[in-house]
Amino acid sequence: MSINEKLSDLRINLPEAPVAAGLYKTVLIHDRMARFSGHLPIRADGTMVTGTVGIDLSVEEGAVAARQVGLNILASLEMALDDLDRIERVIKVLGMVQAKSNFIHHPQVINGCSELFCELWGRDCGVGVRSAFGVTGLPGNAAVEIEGAFLLKE
Repeated sequence: MSINEKLSDLRINLPEAPVAAGLYKTVLIHDRMARFSGHLPIRADGTMVTGTVGIDLSVEEGAVAARQVGLNILASLEMALDDLDRIERVIKVLGMVQAKSNFIHHPQVINGCSELFCELWGRDCGVGVRSAFGVTGLPGNAAVEIEGAFLLKE
């Protein structure tokens, strides 16, 4: 089953691919690697999930924000690759959570994105290496930012 068929089965419509907000590429393809810059939780209506997880947002709301980031990443990859089926596997996910200093649930927040990728590519190819940590601020007061890399098929 293609990734687009899986998205359809899950009743997921990808948002418009976000545009770079600075001097960087949203996706850079080199050899068989597709690396993506930090993406934010921008909703389909153009608004962004903002605030500090653990103060303004619950862990669950943070995970929803991370899932939205995952959808934005997929939209950027689809624009860059023309076909999400060119992706072989997730290599790396690095998740940053805007959180208070004593917050300890960063992995549970970033699971929102990781679980989406696992749903689409399965446990073998949809789960890569990952880091999740807290920061005191993100661009635009975003709740979550995620960057990483995918391996492309030969």
